[in-house]
Amino acid sequence: MLKLSKKAEYALMAAKYMALKNHSGFSTAKEISESYQIPYQLVAKVLQNLVKSDIAVSAKGVNGGFSLARKANNISLIDIIRAVETNFKIVDCMQLNSSSADCEHFDCCKIKDPLAEVQRKIDKVFTETLLVQIL
Repeated sequence: MLKLSKKAEYALMAAKYMALKNHSGFSTAKEISESYQIPYQLVAKVLQNLVKSDIAVSAKGVNGGFSLARKANNISLIDIIRAVETNFKIVDCMQLNSSSADCEHFDCCKIKDPLAEVQRKIDKVFTETLLVQIL
């Protein structure tokens, strides 16, 4: 079954939360964690990844927290997913750092090319879908 990892789900949830609150300042990891009832440590890690990927910004202090670095209509879902998932592929042989040596069936595989097309379509949907569309 094809599905997003928990990290990717939490990143999308955190980005949505920040988009909805963007006009009212910063959001904290605790706020997001409590709002969606998801583990604080995972939310904090996801938020750090979003900051490293320039999707979010952080500010320290009493009124600090996290906020989107740009508007929700300028952030695609693939941007968010790739911030937390380095290899967002449906099969191992399509991973970024993979080589044919990683799979004993690579040379004779009859499904890798059709699955590569499926992967392109999945990537296209996540690239064309903007954060603003899931608010």
